Amino acid sequence: MLPTTFDLPVPCFFNVFHNPSDFLKLERQLMKVPFEIFSEIARARQRIIEKEMDNFVDSIAEATQKNMSETDALNHLGSLLSRLEELKMKIMENNSRQEMELEIIMKRLNHLQVLQFGGKEIEAKWKQMHVDRILVDYMLKSDCFDAALKLAEGSDIQELVDVKIFLDAKRVIQGLRNRNCSEALAWCAENESKLDNSQDSFEFKLRVQEIVEFLRNHQLEDAVNYAQEYLVPWGDQYKEDVEKVMVAFAFDNCAKCDSCKMLFDLNKWDALIGKFKMEFMRLHGITQEPSLIYHLTAGFICLKTLGCLDRECPIEDPLFEDDIRQLGARLPFWPHRRTKLVCYITKELMTLYNPPLILPNGYAYSKKQIRRSYMGYNFSKNILVQNQTCHDCCKA
Repeated sequence: MLPTTFDLPVPCFFNVFHNPSDFLKLERQLMKVPFEIFSEIARARQRIIEKEMDNFVDSIAEATQKNMSETDALNHLGSLLSRLEELKMKIMENNSRQEMELEIIMKRLNHLQVLQFGGKEIEAKWKQMHVDRILVDYMLKSDCFDAALKLAEGSDIQELVDVKIFLDAKRVIQGLRNRNCSEALAWCAENESKLDNSQDSFEFKLRVQEIVEFLRNHQLEDAVNYAQEYLVPWGDQYKEDVEKVMVAFAFDNCAKCDSCKMLFDLNKWDALIGKFKMEFMRLHGITQEPSLIYHLTAGFICLKTLGCLDRECPIEDPLFEDDIRQLGARLPFWPHRRTKLVCYITKELMTLYNPPLILPNGYAYSKKQIRRSYMGYNFSKNILVQNQTCHDCCKA
């Protein structure tokens, strides 16, 4: 079933070119992810420069206090120059990564500008790209990485989706599924500054799991050494949890002890995968739920009127089928008994006093607009047919 509530607007997907400001609220992730990557690259470059320059200055200060021979001084200067060359190469590599991310940001901005300035000739193509983006996002968050990559390549939308960073996450997820924490711990080390503010530390859970695996394999000495090196520093922050782990050292068959069963539950690995996904998406500004869920929820709310519960609900109603209706069972009703119809040209509501009329081409417009556009012309009943119900008009 779809979720009960969400904080996003309820836009009409096929009217995005007429309501771009509302629809852009759903595109936060599109710009947030590359911006976060761009900012992280800039911060990493700043850290590298500060660290290397501090070491460079310390080396010069240390050298000036020594009585070096001319040969030793030249060798020392040569090593300093080599370090500066290495620093230059790191900065150039960092700059190239920033340029790549900047190009992605510009391409995504250009893609969104179609909402404001695009013509009808490219509207259909934009909509198809948007649908493909939604599907790729759903596949990535469902761990269908290969399918997402093929769809992105086939639709030529690699710069508009976040396949690259999810492929980095794939290594960590695969490692956890294989009951190996090394990839996850390496990821924690890379993002240490961002993870420090978390109240429920992912790294601490990984350290505990490493100890549990040592104990499961009866490697008591390795477990003790690992705990002394990696678990003790967390003692003040997670005192109760550390004490529970320490209890496991007191039993020979700790996996069967009532006090330690939860620690040795194999479902802990699934919990770690879920925790990693949550931290990964939070760090990159990615929504926890796939955007497909938000779009479906918005669509169901627009379609779910009180008229869907009537016995006279027509078969043309999208929610006529019980299976489809159950998907949105927990969603609220749209505050109208029938779906409202708005004239495409005048943007006025089509009511009893301004009913919808269907032209021979199958399009429906308001009676007021038809009269305004074709004043002076006579229409026969075969050319202009007044529509009596909302559902007949929906057929058009």
